[in-house]
Amino acid sequence: MSSLADQTFERILVLKPSAVGDIVHALPVLVKLRERYPAARIDWLIRPENADLVRYHPALSNVVLFDRRRFARFGREWSATTGMLKLLSTIRAAKYELVVDLHGQLRSALFAVASGAPYRVGFERTREGAWLVYTHHIALPTREVHAADRYLWLGRVLGFDAARPDFTIHLPPSAAASTGALLVRHGLADRPLAVLVPGTVWETKHWRVEGFADVANHLMRRGFGVALAGVAKDRPRCRQVGLLAPGARDLSGRTSLGEMMALIRRAALCVTNDSGSMHLAVALNRPVVSIFGPTNPVLTGPYGRPHAVVRADVPCSPCYLRKMARCTHQHVCMREVNAAMVIERIERLLPAVAA
Repeated sequence: MSSLADQTFERILVLKPSAVGDIVHALPVLVKLRERYPAARIDWLIRPENADLVRYHPALSNVVLFDRRRFARFGREWSATTGMLKLLSTIRAAKYELVVDLHGQLRSALFAVASGAPYRVGFERTREGAWLVYTHHIALPTREVHAADRYLWLGRVLGFDAARPDFTIHLPPSAAASTGALLVRHGLADRPLAVLVPGTVWETKHWRVEGFADVANHLMRRGFGVALAGVAKDRPRCRQVGLLAPGARDLSGRTSLGEMMALIRRAALCVTNDSGSMHLAVALNRPVVSIFGPTNPVLTGPYGRPHAVVRADVPCSPCYLRKMARCTHQHVCMREVNAAMVIERIERLLPAVAA
């Protein structure tokens, strides 16, 4: 197996279609690739709903859109089948020389093979046997390492420098103006803004609605305008928080991903679960407090900010269970985190926010 550290590539494809937090963690890899190969075409295969995270990054050449929901009907619906075949043909026609698979699943491995790229790099052990199609492997860490640092172990294969990772996010050009107009409509433009994001993908990562409401009420007493944010499926939780915290404005489902990023960039403070919104806050350099339960903040916490994490010291955490039905401890990891703990952490941040 030949070394790649001294080779030059002109056409590179990054495979990391989802999720938001994982894509944020992979952004430093894009920056390193551009520094390593300044003249290369560097494309990123990504799901359409996540594309604004990378679309405007100056280190990227193109986005390649993978509509997973549509293509899930491959073989059963004509448009899905022909669309997928067209996508594979487009990837093949690009004549990529190097594919970097940071997703590590069967579907990303299939894209890597379909590309025809002579060099395919991914982690040495992955789910669904994806590692079998790689020509070069990224060694797995033998200790607890943050996901962003783990992705950068790609540098051991390609020869990256050791400079601090760059998570800079470049927003869509129209996002700031449309988000500013949204804040004006909801009476949130004339006060310091606190963005609370009560939802996330795993139901076990959800902190109590009552806790978010207590935090919202505290922040409003402190003079903040409070926005409850999230995607459309977060509306029920945001609605419940709003009922317990009158005056908080429910913006859930009203923002695109680009506008969500602009909203967080406007925030003087963010309060989240372990979620993509937390990672956006870190990448956008905003103060954030995050409640952790079933996951390990060393691996997926707010990068470089251990002080931002609030969690209970319970023996069953982390468990990485996604469904409440599988938890045999009555969700103790989240129940043991009370509003006073979160507010105390917020109060530590507020002097720095005011400065």
